[in-house]
Amino acid sequence: MPGCLLHQGATVLCLHAGQAQPVVVNPRVKVSGQAIVTQSSGYTIAGCMLPPPSAGNGPCVTAQWISFAGRVKASGMFVLLQDSQAICAPTGTGLNIVLTQTRVKGM
Repeated sequence: MPGCLLHQGATVLCLHAGQAQPVVVNPRVKVSGQAIVTQSSGYTIAGCMLPPPSAGNGPCVTAQWISFAGRVKASGMFVLLQDSQAICAPTGTGLNIVLTQTRVKGM
């Protein structure tokens, strides 16, 4: 399915409202003036509301992408799309891409 490319300034949250930011971006390709994010970039998460291990298995600390574009690459790596899926560690839950640019789409 086609989807909008994920960029550095996109709003990405863990399922417990923690703010997620990419560790690495691709500075050679930009959309809406911001670098895009590829499959190899992990995300760091700050502000996850899930309780520590005594009451839960959180908070979310990092996330790794498990689905991404199947046809579009940047610098040899597949790009991330608005419908890409990630798994957070140590919770095993996902990320929610709330807002991203809407001008550039990929498959």
